[in-house]
Amino acid sequence: MRITKSFVDKVPLPAIAPDGKSTQAFYRDSVIAGFGLRVTSGGAKSFIVEKRVDGRVKRKTLGRYGNLTVEQARKEAQKFLGEVAQGRDPIREAQEKRARRITLNEAFQDYLATRKTLKPNTLKDYHRSMSEMFKDWQTKALSDISRDMVLSRHAEYGVRSPARADNGMRILRAIFNHALQRYQDASGKPFLVANPVDVLSHQRAWYKVERRQTLIKDHQLKAWYEATLQLNNQTTRDYLHLVLLTGLRRSEAATLTWDQIDFTEKTLTITVTKNNRIHRLPFSDAIETLLTRRFEERSSPFVFPSDAERGHLSEPRTAIARVAKLSGVIFTLHDLRRTFITAAERLDIPAYALKRLINHKDPNDVTEGYIIFDVERLRGPMQKITDFFMTRFEVKPC
Repeated sequence: MRITKSFVDKVPLPAIAPDGKSTQAFYRDSVIAGFGLRVTSGGAKSFIVEKRVDGRVKRKTLGRYGNLTVEQARKEAQKFLGEVAQGRDPIREAQEKRARRITLNEAFQDYLATRKTLKPNTLKDYHRSMSEMFKDWQTKALSDISRDMVLSRHAEYGVRSPARADNGMRILRAIFNHALQRYQDASGKPFLVANPVDVLSHQRAWYKVERRQTLIKDHQLKAWYEATLQLNNQTTRDYLHLVLLTGLRRSEAATLTWDQIDFTEKTLTITVTKNNRIHRLPFSDAIETLLTRRFEERSSPFVFPSDAERGHLSEPRTAIARVAKLSGVIFTLHDLRRTFITAAERLDIPAYALKRLINHKDPNDVTEGYIIFDVERLRGPMQKITDFFMTRFEVKPC
C-alpha cells in the first residue's frame, strides 16, 4: 500500500496486549522500500525507515505524524536511503556525533545504569560530589574537561576538605574510565583521548589523607556506656550497643529487619554488604538479651524503627552528641567498629576468624578462599569480645 495522509488518518490501532502493555504494528510503503509507519496501541503514529547496513537491518525513526507530514517524512526517508547507498551509516554517524559531545551528567547517568550493585550510601556520596564539586560541569562535554580544570578544581576543594576533594576526583576518574570504554567509533577507537584525572597522579597532586585511627579507649568505655544509659530513646541506646558489640557498619545495623534475625540458630544475617558477601554473625549472650527484648516490644519490621519516611533509624547525631557531652568521649559510629576490631585483635582472635567477624575479604588471599567457615566457629570469639566489653563496663547490659 502507498502511505498517504488519508491512510495514516484511518489506520486502525493495534489491540492492547493481555498484560496491559502497549503493542505496535508496522505498515510498509509500497513505493519507497524501507519507508513505513509505526502505530502503537496508545495511538502514537511515527514514520520510520529501514535498510540493511553491513549485514544488519537498521531502523531510524523519522518523526511523529503531526510533527511531520507524509511528504516530509518521505523526503527524509529518501535522504537516509541515499546516504546508505553511498556506503554511509547515518545511524552510526549520528550516534558517534552524540558520543563525541556526551556531557558529564549524561556520562554519569550512564555510568550509574551499569553499576546495579552500588549501595545507597555510595550512591548518595556520588550524587553529593556531582551536585557540589562538579555542579557547573554538568552540561560540559567530557571532551571539554581538561587536565588544567581538574587540577584547579581539585586544589580549590582541597582547601576545604582534602578527603572530599580526593573522593570527588576518584568518582570523576571512574566516569571517564567508563566513557573511554563505552563511547568508541566503529573501529573501537575511543572518542576521548585520555582520562584528565590521571594528571593528579602524574603531578603527585593527590592529598595524603591519613586513615582515621580514633576509637574508644579502655578507660573510656565505662563512662561511654553509662552515658548511653542516660539516653531517653531506648532504640537509639540499643543501636549504639549493638554496633559496638557486633562491629557492624552503621547502615548494616540501622537497616536490620526481623527476618534477618534467627532466634533458633541465634544468628543475625546481613545480605546487603560492602563486598557483596553474605555476613552471618552468632549471638553472644548480651546480643541475644538485647535482641530478645526488642523482639518482644517490636512495632515494625525493622529492629531499630524510626518515624522517618525510610522507616528505620539513621545516624543518630543528636544522641551521639549527648553521649559525648555526658561522657567526655568524642566518637563516631565507625569508631565503635574500630573499637570492636581493636578489642578482637588484643584478645588474640585468630586472623581469619576476625576477618569473618567484620566481613573483610582480601581477593589476593588464596588461602582464605579455601577456608569454609561455619558460624559456630565464630560463636566463641564473639562471646569473648562481648565479655571484654562487659568487664570494662563494670555492669551487666540492660
